[in-house]
Amino acid sequence: MAARFDIQFKGSGPTAFSRNGDGKAAIGPVLREFLVSGGHGRDGVPTTRSLAAVATGDRVQRERSHPGAVLTRVASSHIRVGTFQFFAAHFGADHVIQLSDYTIRRHFPELAEAANPHLALLDRVIGLQCELVARWMGVGFIHGVMNTDNVAICGETLDYGPCAFMDRFAVYTVFSSIDTNGRYAYGRQPQITHWNMARFAEAMLPAIHAVDPADVDAAKALVDAIPARFRAIWLGEMRTKLGLGRPDNADEQLIDALFGELEQHSVDFTSFFRALAQLLRGDGDMLQALLPDAEAMAPWIADWWAQLEREAIAPLERADAMDAVNPLNIPRNHQVERALEAAEAGDMAPWHALLEVVQNPYAVRPEWAAFAQPAPIDADPYKTFCGT
Repeated sequence: MAARFDIQFKGSGPTAFSRNGDGKAAIGPVLREFLVSGGHGRDGVPTTRSLAAVATGDRVQRERSHPGAVLTRVASSHIRVGTFQFFAAHFGADHVIQLSDYTIRRHFPELAEAANPHLALLDRVIGLQCELVARWMGVGFIHGVMNTDNVAICGETLDYGPCAFMDRFAVYTVFSSIDTNGRYAYGRQPQITHWNMARFAEAMLPAIHAVDPADVDAAKALVDAIPARFRAIWLGEMRTKLGLGRPDNADEQLIDALFGELEQHSVDFTSFFRALAQLLRGDGDMLQALLPDAEAMAPWIADWWAQLEREAIAPLERADAMDAVNPLNIPRNHQVERALEAAEAGDMAPWHALLEVVQNPYAVRPEWAAFAQPAPIDADPYKTFCGT
């Protein structure tokens, strides 16, 4: 069956929803979205994709003047939580039902057979969003602007304006210049997912109620269950990253303890999981290079090793499985910034080189070794800016 996609231009000028902005985009954020969505397209994070980035020849005024560009974005669709909110606020129940029916026909036709298709749609979208955010947190991604207008019903990452990736782990890391209160910090993304899905449920209630008023309570129960639902998915994500197979009660404590250790010792998030796989191969040099001293994290490593020994899986087999899900090559912030600065000055070669690397997230190539290195210790705090 043929797949259907929507195309959207980012930076082409004002629209009815521009909120008095110029609707234009600077070249940096356009090329950042192309890079990061290209990386997500290969690392297992569901995403919209970038079809083309075109320079306009105009100058765009932001914190300073930048070259302008237009991004052509491709998505399964651009139906968003914000779309449902708009219909609910301005047109009422009949239009929400119409939009929900259309969404089901286009994306989830099997839900049409449910007793209450609109309730089933709420359930499906909650599941997709929990899986999406758990997956992108697993690769250290911080969206930066997770408002309801940037939540696609189809479960794809949408809008890469002020996004970035975790360097040395800190749970409340923020990169977006406008997120001064840390609303969208790394560790708050599960709570924001809950909030966004609660807003979706509110918008959907007229449609759910129209089929069966009793299902309103079922919708509320779905929203109340989101934290537990997300946590179950997140623990599964982390078990895979850590090479843990069969779930065990001790896994949860091990996983929770890990993030305190990573923050305490300022460990590079991406490199750490690859270093664990190397440790299974008998090579501890990569891990030691990430830690401040030889004993840092030693108790946690011992607990992790004890959990692995519950299962008769060969260390090399387990290491290979870990490397298959833990990317080595991500759009590291200092590399992205270097590529974008060069592109703005007219040199696209660093950007093309980085694009090739991030589109091969699991590949180990000697000539790419520098791209996998953590940010320099003396690197300035990284800030990102929304481009439109």
